[in-house]
Amino acid sequence: MADPLSGIAGRGIRPGGDLPPTWVSRMIAVAVLCGYSAVLVLNVLRDGPGPGKLAGCLACVTAVCAVQLLLLSPRARAWPLRRGVPVLAVQAALAFAPLAWFGPAWAPVGGILGASLLLLLPRRVAWGLFALVVAVIGGYAALSDLPLVSRVYAPLIAVLTGLVLHGLTLLTDLVRALHTTRAELARAAVAQERRRIARDVHDLLGYSLSAITLKCELIHRLVPVQPGRALDEVESVLAVSRQAVADARLVASGYRDMSLADEAEAAVEVMAAAGIRTTMDISCGRLHPAVDTVLATALREGVTNILRHSKARVCDIRAVREGESVRLVLVNDGVLTEGRTAASHGSGLDNLRARADAVGGRLTAMVRDDGRFRLVAKVPVRPLTAPAATTAVREIA
Repeated sequence: MADPLSGIAGRGIRPGGDLPPTWVSRMIAVAVLCGYSAVLVLNVLRDGPGPGKLAGCLACVTAVCAVQLLLLSPRARAWPLRRGVPVLAVQAALAFAPLAWFGPAWAPVGGILGASLLLLLPRRVAWGLFALVVAVIGGYAALSDLPLVSRVYAPLIAVLTGLVLHGLTLLTDLVRALHTTRAELARAAVAQERRRIARDVHDLLGYSLSAITLKCELIHRLVPVQPGRALDEVESVLAVSRQAVADARLVASGYRDMSLADEAEAAVEVMAAAGIRTTMDISCGRLHPAVDTVLATALREGVTNILRHSKARVCDIRAVREGESVRLVLVNDGVLTEGRTAASHGSGLDNLRARADAVGGRLTAMVRDDGRFRLVAKVPVRPLTAPAATTAVREIA
């Protein structure tokens, strides 16, 4: 069963053809960087530079943008120090060397350097160096023959630039992580739905198909000698097959509630057709739907295993209440060697254990020393909480 979420998350696109959120967040960070670069150029142009100074400004701004775009990549955050430190050294040279040429107009580059320090270095070291960068720029501005506004502007714009770029880069990483998590959750949901369908097919249809096979073999033997009874068995096969069709339709929509009492009646009929003498004692009264479904499924799987993996002649089925729990016990003889393996490791019993665990119970299955197979399901009368138990059973299914 395909889930459209898995395709959406896996390809990194959103419904309606919108741009992926990771791209949008990265484009915002790049746009802010370009905006600060434009501010740098405008600050230098305000002083009326000559052609050489303007060309030098454009070259330095281009170098700063190239280095910072490299550091905006998520792979840069995984760099070892031996690779990150040289890049930071280049950026430090671009931040401080042109400062003497362009003056406080070049102060935002110190903020860009500060953002890189916060991204690539350990937190304590990074914040200390960030403060040092701001202090150097502030000290340079304070010692310059500039108006008070310019002296305050230089360290302030460095702090704001560093914090904004650092925050936007972290936000981009967060969006990417959330997008990746959404894709993983979508894949997990698809895998869970596939497991539910597989378990439903096994638990709902395995019993019906085994019963149909058994009854058809019985009809084949009865037709020459007891055609009247064979006709009755044909009607029984039709009823089982109709139920199998209904169960198959339910697989796609969700697991249906089942009744232990109804399953017990069907089990007696099927095993009688197989020539298995069955004693039945279902005296547990009315049960919670989630508990009833778990026990009915356990009984159905137990009967299916008897029909498939044994040459049983006697079967004993009992369900009783014991205080705040209900115990279902199924014992049969005629266990085959291959049946022992199937009983111990079959996917059907694994499904049953998962269902019992979901409502706070447990299931055990073993071949006793006397050669009889014993299946025990013990579940609480009040499973977890009523809504949670029903949800858990359906999710496991």
